[in-house]
Amino acid sequence: MFEKLKIKWKISSNLQLVKVFIVFSITGSFAMVISSPIIENLGINPQNLDWYIYWPVRIILITLVYQVALLIVAAVFFELKFFWEFEKRFLKRIGFKNLK
Repeated sequence: MFEKLKIKWKISSNLQLVKVFIVFSITGSFAMVISSPIIENLGINPQNLDWYIYWPVRIILITLVYQVALLIVAAVFFELKFFWEFEKRFLKRIGFKNLK
């Protein structure tokens, strides 16, 4: 299973694969912790917005925070090159076609 991931992601060593997993796990928690105060400071809460507005806005904001946090955490683990390529693929899928 891990060999398939290494091939798909073009990872050369098991250490790099472990670092990638660590970056993903830290970033998920970090994005959730950081996005909550941002949402509160913007005045977005379920008490003043209907649920069908609140939840899409919250999910979009968490996704944006996650993308930025992923690059920051990746830089700490010296895996910025891998994650920048990962980000470019994501951004192209959502409509940013001119990334190099």
